[in-house]
Amino acid sequence: METRKRRWGDRKDGYRLHGLDPMHAFVPYLMPNRADNEAFIQEQVDLTNLLAYLDKKNENETDFKYTMFHVIAAAIVKTVVLRPHLNRFIKGCRVYQRNDISLAFVVKKEFNDESHEALAFIKFDENSTVDSVHELIKKEVRTCRSDKLDNSTQGMDMLSKLPRWFMRIVMAILRRLDFYGRVPDSLIKTDPNHATVFISNLGSIKLNAGYHHLTNWGTNSVFIVIGAKHKAPFYDDDGNVEMRTVLELGLTLDERISDGYYYSKSVQLFKHLLTHPELLELPAKEEVKI
Repeated sequence: METRKRRWGDRKDGYRLHGLDPMHAFVPYLMPNRADNEAFIQEQVDLTNLLAYLDKKNENETDFKYTMFHVIAAAIVKTVVLRPHLNRFIKGCRVYQRNDISLAFVVKKEFNDESHEALAFIKFDENSTVDSVHELIKKEVRTCRSDKLDNSTQGMDMLSKLPRWFMRIVMAILRRLDFYGRVPDSLIKTDPNHATVFISNLGSIKLNAGYHHLTNWGTNSVFIVIGAKHKAPFYDDDGNVEMRTVLELGLTLDERISDGYYYSKSVQLFKHLLTHPELLELPAKEEVKI
């Protein structure tokens, strides 16, 4: 990823983009709220190659098995590295390029109704591979499932104990600070709403993929929902049908950070990586021909 000296107008989490075309420079003022600018895309992925790949990866893996989630996370990282517009965000009516690539997701400490949730937040780089992604997720999940509270949960726990009238004043101040990128790191360094991509793995709790909203708080411009795998028919050119295992994905994007053509090419790349998972063995920065 590009590294550069911080300049006037930059934020601590991203640098301001100048020289944008008139539409992308003007739209943040016309429609300043992220939640009003959601583009939703639903895709189906053939899992034939991915499941075979996982079987091979797990032949000698006993400590922490590779799962579809790990491969999907690695594919997201590689897609963002190669399609950097996905790592943009709009805040304070200005467009920024994020300094880091980060994924966030919720970790259930135990699978029961009473169990609490923790927030996972992991940073990656352009040399990430499926193996390094797997290793970082393993460490983060084990930390989340320990008795230790993550940073964001600690902050919410502290603030939620304030009287309602005072809490409203505090939140009004925080929203103003958020507008200018001045919220203290102690409150947001693991906030999933400040990640490149927020992932919800609904398949792990046997739910289908669908739409999920973005939020006006924070800087998150991409939300991906992973559904449960299931069987679906595939037809060849002669009309013959074959049942295959597939996965539904729901992608919600801030349509202001790029255009439809760029999104289309990005989704094509993402799906290509999931159907050719061996490409994720290479560093994320290595180009892929589709």
